Amino acid sequence: MSARAQVTEAKRIVVKVGSSSLTTAAGGIDPERVRTLVDVLAKLRVDGSEVVLVSSGAIAAGLAPLGLKKRPKALPAQQAAASVGQGLLVHRYTEELARHGVIAGQVLLTVDDVTRRSHYRNAYQTFAKLLELGVLPIVNENDTVATSEIRFGDNDRLAALVAHLVHADLLVLLSDVDGLYDADPSKPGSTLLSEVTSVDDLGAVRVGKTGSAGLGTGGMQTKVDAARIATGAGIPVVLTSADNAGAALSGEPVGTLFHTTGRRRPTRLLWLAHATEPKGTLVLDAGAVRAVVERRASLLAAGITAVEGTFHAGEPVDIAAPDGTPVARGLVNFDAEELPQLLGRTSSDLKRELGAGYEREVVHRDDLVLL
Repeated sequence: MSARAQVTEAKRIVVKVGSSSLTTAAGGIDPERVRTLVDVLAKLRVDGSEVVLVSSGAIAAGLAPLGLKKRPKALPAQQAAASVGQGLLVHRYTEELARHGVIAGQVLLTVDDVTRRSHYRNAYQTFAKLLELGVLPIVNENDTVATSEIRFGDNDRLAALVAHLVHADLLVLLSDVDGLYDADPSKPGSTLLSEVTSVDDLGAVRVGKTGSAGLGTGGMQTKVDAARIATGAGIPVVLTSADNAGAALSGEPVGTLFHTTGRRRPTRLLWLAHATEPKGTLVLDAGAVRAVVERRASLLAAGITAVEGTFHAGEPVDIAAPDGTPVARGLVNFDAEELPQLLGRTSSDLKRELGAGYEREVVHRDDLVLL
């Protein structure tokens, strides 16, 4: 398969667009930019592809109506802006898609929606039904209710995880830069990387932070991180500017194509690795690290030497080597306050002294992902 055939042959595509590509510097929605993007997405639909749009811009769209000059730093003010702006944003998309006879559907996600087993299955079923009905889902983080502890943090990462959730064939990240450069693209001598085939290709790349307009949360680093997540799960990625969206989705060699580096993983484990913040840490002895990492075994109390943090059963924790380096993340089966009395003890001892309920694994291998 030639490089850009990965693009033209994709049947289910997730497109992510950032705030700076949709809004004016003053914070309002730019109708022409939205119209141009929708025209590109509608053409994909006509050509037989299914499309999911992950769209930033809710907070930015809410700034002007609230009389705010720039994106607020305080979370409550961001949530107020998102509450006002999300409706304006989706209304604009709905009107523009209607010109093409396409129905828009809004999907607002929080981390909790897609890390708990019953929730992520429901999320997948919702997307599947929307696409079956011909709807174009418009996805955003539910900024209005998300807290600082349970946030995706940026829509680039959210888009990579949604691409995996919906079994996408391609992820397209649209920004205000036309691709990945090996240095600041505004500086002389920087070079566009047309293709990235492995992590090694990124060794000399120096990436920047939030765009100059100050409207987004992520810079090039978040896009590279998102590309790593998607390609590591078997989904190719194209990174380019919103202005190049049509050309990129037509298979033209614009922007940067990230080739796949891994295979599809169980959905919940991908979200566990990339969409959760650990509530604590379990420090292991060297033997337990080998069992978890090399043999992919469940984590038993006998191999744990220390417990850090405050957490409850069912919450994510990091699993660390003796030097404190995280090697895995998993959903723990005990509260933090229960574990100290279990450390270093065998399952048979625990069963005999404390009862059968304490014989279970601290983290089952099915709820554990290597980092």
